[in-house]
Amino acid sequence: MTKVEVPSGRLAPARTRQPSKNGMMGRTSEGRLGKSGFRAFLGALPFITPSFFGVIVFLVIPVIALFVISLLNWNLFTPATFNGFTNYLNIFRFDGARNSITVTLYYVLLNIPLQTVVALGLAIMLNRRRPLMGVYRLLFVVPYLSTPVATAVIWYWVFDPKFGAVNTLLAHVGITGPQWLSSSAWAMPVVAMVNIWQYVGYNMLFFLAGLQAIPRQLYEAAEIDGAGPIKQFFRISLPLLNSTMLFVLVTGVIGSFQVFDTLYVLTQGGPGNSTEVMNLRIYQVAFTDFKLGEAAAMSVVLFGMILIFTIGQFLFFRNRTTYEYSA
Repeated sequence: MTKVEVPSGRLAPARTRQPSKNGMMGRTSEGRLGKSGFRAFLGALPFITPSFFGVIVFLVIPVIALFVISLLNWNLFTPATFNGFTNYLNIFRFDGARNSITVTLYYVLLNIPLQTVVALGLAIMLNRRRPLMGVYRLLFVVPYLSTPVATAVIWYWVFDPKFGAVNTLLAHVGITGPQWLSSSAWAMPVVAMVNIWQYVGYNMLFFLAGLQAIPRQLYEAAEIDGAGPIKQFFRISLPLLNSTMLFVLVTGVIGSFQVFDTLYVLTQGGPGNSTEVMNLRIYQVAFTDFKLGEAAAMSVVLFGMILIFTIGQFLFFRNRTTYEYSA
């Protein structure tokens, strides 16, 4: 349980809405919605119907169809036949799913911690009132505005072993640069670095908004009590950024598990299969080997991994105290 050390009377644990005596929030004594609630629902129905329709058509139905296809033996050219759970066994025995899962987890561990720390550090540095501070913030967000494919093409030139800027600079100081994207040891760190460069400014914006939402009075009170900048960060800033941290980590982890375009341009899964993440392997099984059922089974496994990691993050942050400020 996290605690924030501030003068008494300033912070109180966030209050939750208490249920009524019959255990139902916003309901009548009979346990049914009142007339006003029903009228409000009818008034909101025309506005929520398009979004509800979109969720059903573009999310629920495709997920159900994906699971059905994962039970079929289908190559797009011949009629599909029921295959049961054989596809799930085949992806681990023949289609390299185990290796792609390991590579995907390696990429997530390379990408998320460093990206989060750098984004938070940039937000702290830019959370000041200085001339041209808005310009500096914009410069860190510009990489996010470019498309991943265009970004990957540029970085492919930068890390070219013969004519790239990185090895050229290293040669000027007497260092022979490695074959960055052709080395199984360096290829994945380079891909993670490119992704961090592109998305760190985007995550920095959320941390910056979270820092600016923290009342300045808390820091002033901490300074009066003799707390330095480091202690203020760990006792005030970091605990009050819990909700922001949860959002950044959840979206970052989901995006890292689904990485495809950057890797496809930079390495295409090579050298060997050292950068062959799940999404890239799914693409190859589906549209190179034409095994739609096994590709769908791998997609279901990827969905399960993302779901497990997301639930784990929510459970971790649920046990941390969130505070609300009262003047």
